[in-house]
Amino acid sequence: MSYLMPSEFAVKMVDAGESKLLMATRDVLIRAFMAGAILALAAVFAVTITAQTGVPIVGAALFPVGFCMLYLLGFDLLTGVFTLTPLALIDKRPGVTLGKVLKNWGLVFVGNFAGALVVAVMMSIIFTFCFSTEPSAVGKVIAGIGEARTIGYKQYGAAGMLTLFIRGMLCNWMVSTGVVGAMISTSVSGKVIAMWMPIMVFFFMTFEHSVVNMFLFPSALIMGGKFSVADYIIWNEIPTVVGNLVGGLAFTGLTLYATHVKTGPKRVII
Repeated sequence: MSYLMPSEFAVKMVDAGESKLLMATRDVLIRAFMAGAILALAAVFAVTITAQTGVPIVGAALFPVGFCMLYLLGFDLLTGVFTLTPLALIDKRPGVTLGKVLKNWGLVFVGNFAGALVVAVMMSIIFTFCFSTEPSAVGKVIAGIGEARTIGYKQYGAAGMLTLFIRGMLCNWMVSTGVVGAMISTSVSGKVIAMWMPIMVFFFMTFEHSVVNMFLFPSALIMGGKFSVADYIIWNEIPTVVGNLVGGLAFTGLTLYATHVKTGPKRVII
C-alpha cells in the first residue's frame, strides 16, 4: 500500500528528526540554503501570478509547487526542523541533546536566510533592470507587502505583535501538517497531494512563514519599501519565528507524538 497508518508515519517523524540532527554541518547548510532559495522562487512566482491575475486564490493554489520540490529533493526549512527535531530529543534517541537541536535550528536559519537573500537580490535585479529603472509592477507589490506586514503590525503595538505571533503559529500548523502529510504516502503523487492542501491554506490566509519572509522583506527593502531593517526584525521575523516554533511543535509534532507514538500499539517481535 502507498498509505502508512498514523502509528507508522508518526515513528517516521521521530526518525526524520533524529537524522537531521546527525547530519554534518556542511550538509545542513547546503540543504537549508537550497530550501530557502526554492521557497523564495515559489513566493515570487505566487506573488507574480496574483499581481497579474488579481485573483489571490490562483497564486495560493500554485505556491505549493516550491514546497513540493524542496521536500522531494530532501532540503530543509526552519519550520520543518522546528517540528521534527524536538521529537527525537523527547523520545530520548541516543546522542540527541538540546544543544544539538538548538545548533541545528541556528544552522538551518542561517542557510534558509542566505538562500532566500540570494534570490531576493537576483529578483530585485530582474524587477529593476539591474537597478536602472523603477521596480516593475510586481516589484512594487512586493515592496507594499513589506510595508503592510511590518508597519501594519507596528501601528497596533502589543495587539499587532500578538496578531503576528498567532499568524506565525497558524502558519506552521499548516506547513508542518504538509511535512508530515508527505510521510503518509510512499508514492510521489501521494506525497504531493498531501503536501499541497495545507500549504495552499497557509498562503491564501496570509499566515506568516519565517522563511518566505526572509525573501519578501529583504526584497521589499531593496526595492524601496518604506520600513527599516529593525522594523523587519522586530515587527515580523522574530515573532514569526517564535510563532512558527510554537505552532508546529504544539499543534503537529507533540499531538501526533503523544497519541500515535507514546500511546499507540507496540509491535511485538516473536
